Amino acid sequence: MQTKITGLITALLLAVSSLAVAQSLSEQLSRSSYAAGMVIADELKNIGLSKMDQDAFVRGFLDKMAGRVPQVEEGEALTLFQQMIMESKAAEDAKNKEAGEAFLAENAQKEGVISLPSGLQYQVLQKGSGPSPTLEDEVRTHYHGTLIDGKVFDSSVERGEPVTFPVNGVIQGWQEVLQLMKVGDKFKVFLPYQLAYGEQQPGPDIKAYSALIFEIELLGINE
Repeated sequence: MQTKITGLITALLLAVSSLAVAQSLSEQLSRSSYAAGMVIADELKNIGLSKMDQDAFVRGFLDKMAGRVPQVEEGEALTLFQQMIMESKAAEDAKNKEAGEAFLAENAQKEGVISLPSGLQYQVLQKGSGPSPTLEDEVRTHYHGTLIDGKVFDSSVERGEPVTFPVNGVIQGWQEVLQLMKVGDKFKVFLPYQLAYGEQQPGPDIKAYSALIFEIELLGINE
């Protein structure tokens, strides 16, 4: 927690220092102060706080800045803050998990979707005729990854450059489906969170407990 608070302060200072020096003092102060609010809001959202009593937040902020006696004991403040983060994250995790499970349950009923015992689902978009890789192989692929709401989080297709990697070096769902594919195949793959990044949040776009969708084209197996 101390590291996150230190990071927040650092980000705030960077945002303030990046503003144009040529501005007048009054304008610069206003813009810098507004930027500080933006940075603090981003940092709070990034550590799991999407909802709060904004009026109470402002009162606490102003009291602290002015050196007034706080309405919450100093020793209790950090505990309350940490508890708020944990509760907010737990609510978001539950929401992501339920959304993914509902999506996959509905998706399993669609024509052409094949469901496996592991929970993985896929559709064959294009059939190839080459060999299938093993866990020990290195493969070359094109892929397009989205969240269940359609937001793109990563795409070698959009970058225009295929990606090469060992089969045993990617997430579990990819390991499973790649061994089912032949060179030349293109699958649309639907992964429950257990076969993706699980309870982890690998980046700002992919939250914990997120089900993921990939279009994967197996271009080749390296020798």
